[in-house]
Amino acid sequence: MAKALKKVRVSMMNAIHDLPLLVARDEGFFRDEGLDVDILKTPGSGQRDSDHQALRENIFERTMEALYDQGQCDQFRMCEWGVMKRAVEAGKTGHRPAKIVALGSAMSTFAIVTDPKARIYEPEQLKNKPIAVSPFNGSHFTTLKLLEGFLKREQIKWVFAGTMKERLEALSKGEVAAASLMEPWISVAEKRGMRVLMESHSTRSEAAGDELDGPTLAAMFKAEARAAEAIDKDPRKHARYLVEEAGGLLDAKELKVSRILNAPPVPYTRERFDHTYQWTLGWGLVEPGATFENTVDNRAWQ
Repeated sequence: MAKALKKVRVSMMNAIHDLPLLVARDEGFFRDEGLDVDILKTPGSGQRDSDHQALRENIFERTMEALYDQGQCDQFRMCEWGVMKRAVEAGKTGHRPAKIVALGSAMSTFAIVTDPKARIYEPEQLKNKPIAVSPFNGSHFTTLKLLEGFLKREQIKWVFAGTMKERLEALSKGEVAAASLMEPWISVAEKRGMRVLMESHSTRSEAAGDELDGPTLAAMFKAEARAAEAIDKDPRKHARYLVEEAGGLLDAKELKVSRILNAPPVPYTRERFDHTYQWTLGWGLVEPGATFENTVDNRAWQ
């Protein structure tokens, strides 16, 4: 008799963040590892028709975080700094604890985009000008990372301008000087004649509750690593997930697949924790007092 597959419930938001997860499910890589992975799709800033529960001011009231808090899933991934904030602050605010359990596997590209009509040609020209982001998500953190080499911290002015689609609309109307976007919305912006001022890959982290054991996480990460390799070999084959999020605003051939980058999940090291936590703390974006021991659990590799 065939051994029953172990059921795991995970959540996802935007395809660029979760592409290895989707491919591992649809290509049967999770099943090969003995897992039946149920993916709960939640609204994210990249979906054309996303509702605004995904963008509430209180991060723990946002759709994905609320589902995790309610016990409807046991594992999720976001930008590295966002996972850091949630892992550090969940216990302090009475929410369901989560630990950082891996670095990887999606390395989402974020870009700071401007309208050529604004005649902004270099990052220095964004001094004290509003840049559209989603607070405490990858667009927010990556914008700060990109610009702090060009501007003083107090000169970087971010504003909450909703979803990727709404940020692009605000940019077109001249309501903001720039917008932080990820794929497929960078490609949508380029299709509309917008200018990419600067861009960078933005690393994901994986988070999980204590209920998800090390061997199960190890099996998940093995499948995701296999998916990352498959995507990198033929990104165009798997680009449909991103094109679907744009809701008809982009054809598959118009998506710049060179921005799709993935890597196998790896342990979250003490050095990485110290660097990321201190940077996030230095911006005042996370609560003080966290340690590697109470925030990180590399049980998938133990």
